[in-house]
Amino acid sequence: MTESPDQEQVPAGSFEHSLLDSGLLSPVRAGTPAEAAVCDRAWLQAMLDAEAALARAQARLGTLPERAARIITGAARAERLDARALALASRETANPVVGLVQALTRAVAADDTEGTGAAEYVHRGSTSQDVLDTGAMLVARRTLAVVRADLARTAGALAGHAARHRDTLMAGRTLALHAVPTTFGLKAAGWRQLVLDAERRLAAVEESLPVSLGGAAGTLAGYLEYARLDGAEGTDDGTYADRLLAEFARETGLARPVLPWHALRTPLADLAAALAFTAGALGKIAVDVLSLTRTEVGEVTEPTAAGRGSSSAMPQKRNPVLATLLRSAALQVPVLAAGLTQCLTTEDERSAGAWHAEWQLLRECLRLTGGAAHTAVELAEGLTVRPERMRENLALTGAQVVSERIAAVLAPRIGKATAKQLLTQVSAEAGRTGRPLHEILTAAPELKGHFTGEELAALCDPADYTGAAGPLVDRALGRGPATTE
Repeated sequence: MTESPDQEQVPAGSFEHSLLDSGLLSPVRAGTPAEAAVCDRAWLQAMLDAEAALARAQARLGTLPERAARIITGAARAERLDARALALASRETANPVVGLVQALTRAVAADDTEGTGAAEYVHRGSTSQDVLDTGAMLVARRTLAVVRADLARTAGALAGHAARHRDTLMAGRTLALHAVPTTFGLKAAGWRQLVLDAERRLAAVEESLPVSLGGAAGTLAGYLEYARLDGAEGTDDGTYADRLLAEFARETGLARPVLPWHALRTPLADLAAALAFTAGALGKIAVDVLSLTRTEVGEVTEPTAAGRGSSSAMPQKRNPVLATLLRSAALQVPVLAAGLTQCLTTEDERSAGAWHAEWQLLRECLRLTGGAAHTAVELAEGLTVRPERMRENLALTGAQVVSERIAAVLAPRIGKATAKQLLTQVSAEAGRTGRPLHEILTAAPELKGHFTGEELAALCDPADYTGAAGPLVDRALGRGPATTE
């Protein structure tokens, strides 16, 4: 398994290594790009990026020397800081930014070989929440880019399945039982639509992820006071604050919020909702695959890989590992997302505990969803579809799967109530005797003179009763006249 960047710094077998979250109990995200995107080093780098962006924004407005901004940016490298030491120090401050600022200040002082005093400008006028929240948004944006790329690949693979199997007949199932015929193409198109819906939600959230700039209590007072001391214009009417926010947003590539959001946690709630939907959408695909891959069903199989799916006790088994991993994430992320949404009930201008509770919940939502999206690519691209098994399974209930159609055709001839009663009786006889439904119907006295045997046989053919399945697939793939995408 590929280790995350923060794991590489710790010697394997050491006590410190054993403390790290290596993904042992979370295989769905272990070794995936999303895991690396939210590891401790990535989070640390995002907060340092926020510090450096703030310094550059202030330098653009003339309230911080450009040389100081360059030195701060150059020193803001995660590999120069000890993440474990910062974590332990944060037990005394309840957040890691206090220790980070101290460590960054020392690094800047070491790099300031000309003694220009650049270290005095680190974190100037700022507060821990501005740095951590902005860092969190950077982490989220970088992770969402990875997730969206995987979703695009998954959607592409599912489009291929939908096109190839546009007319591949299979049993539609409701409440676990055969209902009416459908096609695998329509099922795959439905899976793809969920993936596209998830990608659109993540794209909208990614575009709106904001910087955090509020100062100690959401008034930007510290930023304004330093700017006033430096003789900047607009510190009294708020125009300097507007310019600083605009420059900070530009430097980070994040959105510009209307108000400081220290206690207004909409960005986290929106992100949580989109991640929960994405995990759930992939989970829907997973549970369908798990159902269709059962031994007695066997309509699809997962892609093979050496050693994958082996059982510790039963050598004959090849378990559906990929779908299992997807489902595990789908069951976890909505619960974690609910915790993030609950943190909307933060008190005052900064919460004691609610803000702090968000961090690990957000990390887990991101890496579980990212792990699921990465896994979905392999599942969708390598899924084996077995049309012959679909036809065999469809035949298990014979023409009973088209009883809805037969009832609709018989009703105008013999009456709706009589048609329903007759079909109930003949279906029971077909199930009991194994005789074809059309033969039993042909012998039914109620139908004498209404239909020939050939007409009843044609009426009982499941292949002629898939409704608009084909055109719906065309529409979903952008090939039909009623395309809405």
